[in-house]
Amino acid sequence: MPFGLCNDPGTFQRCMMAIFHDMIEKIMEFFMDEFLVFGDSFSSCLSHLDAMIQRCKDTNLVLNWEKCHFMAKEGIVLGHKIYKNRLEVDRAKVDVIAKLPHLTTVKGVESFLGHAGFYQRFIQDFSKIARPMTHLLKKETPFVFSKDCIDAFETLKKKLTEASILVVPDWNLPFELMCDASDFAIGAILGQRKTKHFQPIQYASKTVIKAQIHYTTMEKEMLVVVYAWKSFGHILSYLKV
Repeated sequence: MPFGLCNDPGTFQRCMMAIFHDMIEKIMEFFMDEFLVFGDSFSSCLSHLDAMIQRCKDTNLVLNWEKCHFMAKEGIVLGHKIYKNRLEVDRAKVDVIAKLPHLTTVKGVESFLGHAGFYQRFIQDFSKIARPMTHLLKKETPFVFSKDCIDAFETLKKKLTEASILVVPDWNLPFELMCDASDFAIGAILGQRKTKHFQPIQYASKTVIKAQIHYTTMEKEMLVVVYAWKSFGHILSYLKV
């Protein structure tokens, strides 16, 4: 496959799906060149790993052994640190974001919000906090990194360094959905009570458009319920909430 073509990622992904079509979600998951082979015991992991490697041999797919990790109980996958029952941010990436100086350009704001937004599932009310900065991205808005922007910038960096640990859903327990609406943003938290304490699975938030600002309190509450269902519907469908 030639380098540099705009359709390379999609073509490569379809190629991998064709090669491992009967293994996906059964013994392995993958995204592009990130492979994750799993099992519920040591012996099953060995068996699944052997099947994956044999498929690579059969299709002449070459692996870089220096980048392979075997029988790991934790690891960095797609910018997240994953464990058996929980999910965390990649501290190395967060440390880079936390050391950024105050922003001086629109491109700098876009870059920061893009990197921080990658982890917004870990941050409650992300969109509400970031609103002063996102306002700078609007057309014909003069760039003034005001005190509100500085406060939002520092708050997001602090929230990232103190990001919550997200738990993996337990399909045998009921889910709890918490919703909240303010004048300019809506947010929701999906979680479970595996112990006496509520444990978050994912946070979601967004700012409202101009017309929605004038909604009544009841309309905003319904708006956030609809938004929450769209955000977590892939988890909540056909389950008790």
